[in-house]
Amino acid sequence: MDIIPAIDLIDGACVRLTKGDYNTKQIYEKDPLVMAKRFEDAGIRRLHLVDLDGAKAGKVINLKVLENLCSNTSLEIDFGGGIKTETDLKCVLDTGAKWLTIGSMAVKDPETMKDWIIRYGSETFILGADVRDGYLAVSGWLENSSLHWKTFMEDYIACGVRQFLCTDIAKDGMLSGPSIVLYSEIMETFPNIYLIASGGVSGKHDLIGLDEARIPAVVLGKAIYEGKITLNEISELSC
Repeated sequence: MDIIPAIDLIDGACVRLTKGDYNTKQIYEKDPLVMAKRFEDAGIRRLHLVDLDGAKAGKVINLKVLENLCSNTSLEIDFGGGIKTETDLKCVLDTGAKWLTIGSMAVKDPETMKDWIIRYGSETFILGADVRDGYLAVSGWLENSSLHWKTFMEDYIACGVRQFLCTDIAKDGMLSGPSIVLYSEIMETFPNIYLIASGGVSGKHDLIGLDEARIPAVVLGKAIYEGKITLNEISELSC
């Protein structure tokens, strides 16, 4: 299983929210490069970078942070948050992100999303399935939709997409354990996708549980920042 640390950005700083609520913002590191360097020094190769300002504003805000990390680390970065236009899409790719993580656009404007998939390649995209009671939430989790995760994934798998990042919003930032039942159901339904689980990881035992459930990858943030799991443990489990 691939273990991917996350950096969530508000005002250029590393933060974490609880259940996606911007009012619960907690700053863990003012300089994202410091955090990214710690990950890199621990042997971690990949980073999940989320522009929470962008997700809320509907446009990419923290592009300079992405540029700084791409220029000063060798981390392979997937970037999400606020990618709504082709201009932003190109800027993020040109700045150095390897993958684009897109959620709201894929839900609210599937025609444009599918056009991007055709022109930029399905391997460029990780589609975010942010789940609240089985249905997708969008716009930084501020809006609920009537689209079920199964319908969403089935539609885009037919377009060639294989990477999905699924967050159980009820678990996010709670350190209460991941939604292994949900992720297992997704993998049973779509066994050939690369599923990145997100939300609820509270320690090493949760990572072992996800691995035993044959979940391909997991992204985690708060467990690292709260000292529930060390970078050495992540490095050991990733070997």
